Parts: sequence; structure tokens; C-alpha cells
Amino acid sequence: MSKERKGSILASAAILAVLAAVCTALVAWTWRHTAERIEQNEKDFLEQSLAPALGGLYYDSDLSKSAITIEPPHELPGSGPVTVYRVYRESQPVAALFVVTARDGYSGPIRLLVGIEADGRISAVRVLAHQETPGLGDRIESSKSDWLEQFPGKSLGNPDRENWAIRRDGGVFDQLTGASITPRAVIKAIRETLLYFEAHADEVFARGDASDDDAKDAASDESIEDPNDDTNDSTNDGDGND
Repeated sequence: MSKERKGSILASAAILAVLAAVCTALVAWTWRHTAERIEQNEKDFLEQSLAPALGGLYYDSDLSKSAITIEPPHELPGSGPVTVYRVYRESQPVAALFVVTARDGYSGPIRLLVGIEADGRISAVRVLAHQETPGLGDRIESSKSDWLEQFPGKSLGNPDRENWAIRRDGGVFDQLTGASITPRAVIKAIRETLLYFEAHADEVFARGDASDDDAKDAASDESIEDPNDDTNDSTNDGDGND
């Protein structure tokens, strides 16, 4: 190989090495300058998703770092792991937000976000995902009726725990016109969550904060969605929900 040819190859290799180093530096620079923004956007989305279940409660903790996972077996609704977001103000417990699953909906499981204040009262309840009948059971969504608004402020003592049922079953809560299976499932899930909180509140708030990775994994696994998005629901052609 001639000296000129060898020199040309070495020059090309050097140029490629320099280009690779520049590209690597650019990628590293971009990651450093965007990672913080991405993390903040993830936190903002999570807090916006959870805010409806807080009922306007004031807090100063980082919800993205407060998530814990309660593994089965447990007494909460659903048979799988349950994510709980703990909420604090000045390091004192304010509320716990449980992502639970009512297993006995009319058309399948109903995923709920149940907010419980530190004193055991419901702060708010929101539906995260369901497959209930359009025009009947789907009115558990807050955008389609105010049915969920009868729960904030309620506890196991108001009404008495025996009265946590729809009126036609001897309880105190309204059902939905033409639908009783769906509200039964939701009320049962809320009651079971309250019972769990009553028995385990100290344990829930005492557990250490999740690591950043654990909190992100929990939020990702729960994939908090908008139940008003038609892509999240499947149509049910049932005639009723009784």
C-alpha cells in the first residue's frame, strides 16, 4: 500500500473518530439539558391526574416520590398490586390516594382513584377506566353525571358502615337510573378501601418514600387515563344494568 493511500485512510479514520466524538458530546449535552424538563413534565402530568381525587386539599409534598405499592394478598379491591400516593403538608399526612379495581362491574372491572383524608373521610372519587354500558353505567364518570359527588366527606361513620349500599339494598346512596350493578360495584370498592385505610393508615403513611424509579414505574403501570377518551372504553350492547 502506498504512503499516500495509507495516509488517506488514516485521515478518514481520524475524521470519523472526531465526528463520533462530536455526536456523542451533542447527545450527552441534549440529555443533560432536557432530562430535568422531562422529569418536571412527568411530575406535572401526574399531579394533574391525581388532583381531582384531592378535593382541593392543600399539600406541599412531591406526589411523584410518594407512591408505594401494596402487594397481594391484601383486603383492598382487586386481586393485583395496588398503588397508593401519600399526600403530606409540612411532613404531616393529609391524604392517601388509592388506585383500586372494582372487579364486579356490569361489563368488567372498573378502575377507581379513591382519595381518603388522614381522618378517614373521602376527599373525592374518580373513575380511571371502565367498560360499562354507554348511557347507563357509564354515568359513573364525573363528566356525565354528578353521581360521584355524593361521596366526598363520607366515612365509615357517616353513614354507618352497614349503610354503605344503594337505597334499593337498604343503604343511603343513590343508584343510577336503569343501572344498579355498576353503582353497587363502585360503592363496595370504596367501602373496602375505607376499611383497609381504617386498619392500616399508620402503616401506609409510615412506609418510606419510593425511589424516583419506583415512583415512575408505579405511575407508568397504573397508566392514569381519561375515561372520557373513547379509546379507553369498549361498547356494551346490554339492555340494562339491573
